Amino acid sequence: MTQIININTVQTITSLEIAELTGKQHKNLMRDIRKMEIAWEKICGLKFELTSRTIVQPNGGTREVPCYQLTKTECLYIATKFNDEQRAKLVLRWEELELERLERLPALQVQKKILALADGIIGEGLRLLNEPAEDTLTATQVAKTFNMTTFDFNAILRDMGIQYRRDGHWNISDDLADRNLTRLRTHVSYSLKGVKKIKTYMTWTLDGVRFLNSKLGYPNF
Repeated sequence: MTQIININTVQTITSLEIAELTGKQHKNLMRDIRKMEIAWEKICGLKFELTSRTIVQPNGGTREVPCYQLTKTECLYIATKFNDEQRAKLVLRWEELELERLERLPALQVQKKILALADGIIGEGLRLLNEPAEDTLTATQVAKTFNMTTFDFNAILRDMGIQYRRDGHWNISDDLADRNLTRLRTHVSYSLKGVKKIKTYMTWTLDGVRFLNSKLGYPNF
């Protein structure tokens, strides 16, 4: 059954990703968040959402790790206790997430592409309306097909040695670089003052999605 992708859902990230971004130990970050939650609940009347993630272990096993799932507003509140560098990393991560959201194809287009790929009928002539000429998918789009969050998807690929993160960007591993699995996409925007901003990020080609299917198993439709 095809999964409907709702691009209007509220974006969140977990305390696990925040810990990785800022270099904090997750257990210490969880402790700090619990302390700050008291004031947040008093003002907003809501607690932070407590959830968990399945983490792949080096030996191939898994373990369930409790974590918080936070909105952008909640993250920025938590970041008031961070130093300048940590806070800057979190702000830039949210900018990346919002950019990915803008770059997503409408849900119907994503479904058509995924179904075509699963049936093995994608040809050179397939081009969906308003789709970039590169015919690529963002990490967020690919993660959805495996029922994963973008953070979990990227973390698993990193642990498998498929990609690595440098200077705030994901890069395909050197031994896979010549296989046309990924392609860089550039997004140009302008601030209210007219300052041009250019961001380049990695996307997955159809060959790349096939490769990920072979490594992770085909997604359930």
